[in-house]
Amino acid sequence: MGIFDKVKGAFGIDDEEFDDDEMMDELDEEEVAVPENTYKADFTQNVVSTPAPVSVKKEKNVSLSSLPQLQVVLVKPERFEEASDIADSLNAKKTVVLNLESASKEVARRLVDFLSGVAYANQGNVQKIANSTFLITPYNVDISGIGLLDDIDTQGALY
Repeated sequence: MGIFDKVKGAFGIDDEEFDDDEMMDELDEEEVAVPENTYKADFTQNVVSTPAPVSVKKEKNVSLSSLPQLQVVLVKPERFEEASDIADSLNAKKTVVLNLESASKEVARRLVDFLSGVAYANQGNVQKIANSTFLITPYNVDISGIGLLDDIDTQGALY
């Protein structure tokens, strides 16, 4: 008598009442007929057509404090030696308003030539906004109202 028989005896189960082999034999004798196409039929009946996807526009909220701050530098040079400081501002992607009223014609021409080269190297833009004033912008700044600047050209130039 093994442990299993002792457990069966403790619960009051006799060998005659409970026989594992008999149950298995009974299951083998009873065969259940399952049609082969049952699964396929159920599968095709459960197909549901889905509507076309709806496009949803998502808005992107950007904090203004996270945007890079655009800076404008106003300069009124009198000597050509001040050109390097102005060029540093342009290289730092700052917009420069260049007022050449205090500079001589020769110095003004040299400054405009030099700073135009700096702007070109940075893919920036140089616009004349008054008789002796230029707006020099980096590549990421657009100037609107350029058609208005054409009136300045007809009034005369600095050089």
